[in-house]
Amino acid sequence: MTQQVPSTEPELAGVRNFRDVGGLPTVDGRRVAYGRLFRSGHLAHATASDAAFLASLGLHTIFDFRNAADQKLEGADVELPGVRNVNLPLTDPADGAEFWKMVRDGNLDELRVLLADGQAANRMIRSYRTIVKERTAEHRQVLHALAEDSVPALMHCAAGKDRAGLSVAVTLLAVGVEREAIVADYLESNAAHRRYKVHRSSSAASAYTPEVMELLSPLFDARAEYLAAAFDTIEETWGGVDAYLEQGLGVTPEIRERLRERFLD
Repeated sequence: MTQQVPSTEPELAGVRNFRDVGGLPTVDGRRVAYGRLFRSGHLAHATASDAAFLASLGLHTIFDFRNAADQKLEGADVELPGVRNVNLPLTDPADGAEFWKMVRDGNLDELRVLLADGQAANRMIRSYRTIVKERTAEHRQVLHALAEDSVPALMHCAAGKDRAGLSVAVTLLAVGVEREAIVADYLESNAAHRRYKVHRSSSAASAYTPEVMELLSPLFDARAEYLAAAFDTIEETWGGVDAYLEQGLGVTPEIRERLRERFLD
């Protein structure tokens, strides 16, 4: 079947990391349809033109995986007419407001203690594992909602790479997208125009030195090793994707087939 491929990807003024997940291949030779599943960073700073574009997508549901600390920092999502907003807070890879305060305010010595020698990357890996193991209720709710009536859907968190990235990955696993394609889509969050901007309290040059940025980079990168840790946790905990979906998330073969009908060409 010939797909209608968007000619250009919109670069929104106040929304980072937006993209259509359409076009990804499945293991049985099909593809995710365009216009069914979108992902992005938060929508709190969407401009009027951004909101108009988002409204034109015909969205049914926006899934916001931010927690209260995120929403206090960034603000609430822009309201789109006729679109249902569902807030399902997931574990923050940075473990909440106190950690992010250190990221914004900490001096170089404090950041070294907190993040150096692989500590930042290890924190991210632990968080990805935790989300897979402990947030099954949230992912169950998302997949069941998608199977019932929530498509087209947009999934986002703050940066659109970790919590939203995992939720998109789980959805793509459920409809049979190739693992390599899931990883490739996840890594698209590293593109310069998509990356979450690092904000520090001081605007002085010393707040953004190369060493500071190197210490912070594991928190703001999408790294294949992070998503691999999530996939490994599925294998270690449930023995495979099929068991994870059915036993962990209550997604029966019938529900998976409904998801495939909604998302695949």
